[in-house]
Amino acid sequence: MSYNEGLTERVRDLLAHIPHVEEKKMFGSIGFIVNGKLCMSVGNHDDHVMMVRIGPEKYEEALLKAGAAPAIMRGRQHKGYIFLVSEAVKSPANLREWVNLALDYNQSLR
Repeated sequence: MSYNEGLTERVRDLLAHIPHVEEKKMFGSIGFIVNGKLCMSVGNHDDHVMMVRIGPEKYEEALLKAGAAPAIMRGRQHKGYIFLVSEAVKSPANLREWVNLALDYNQSLR
C-alpha cells in the first residue's frame, strides 16, 4: 500500500517551520513525529488518508467535523486519535486546521 504523496507534501509544507520533525514509514503510512511523539500520519487506506493525534479533550468535538471518524486500529478505538477521509483535508484551510489541532496537542505533551 502506498501513501498519498500529494497530501504528504502538503503536510510537509505546513510542518516546514516546526523544529524536531521526523518522518517514519509505519503501517503503510508516513508518520510525522514531532518532539519525539507521533503527531499525525498520511496514508492511503480504505477508511482514511490521514490520522491526527488531537488528545482526549478535543476528541468528541472533532468527531462532529465532516470527514472525521474514530481511529480504530486492530479492532480497538483509540480515543484522542482521529481518522480523516480525503474530503476532510481537501481544502488548504481544513488541512491546516487539523494539522494545528495535532500540533497543539503535541505541544501539551512536552
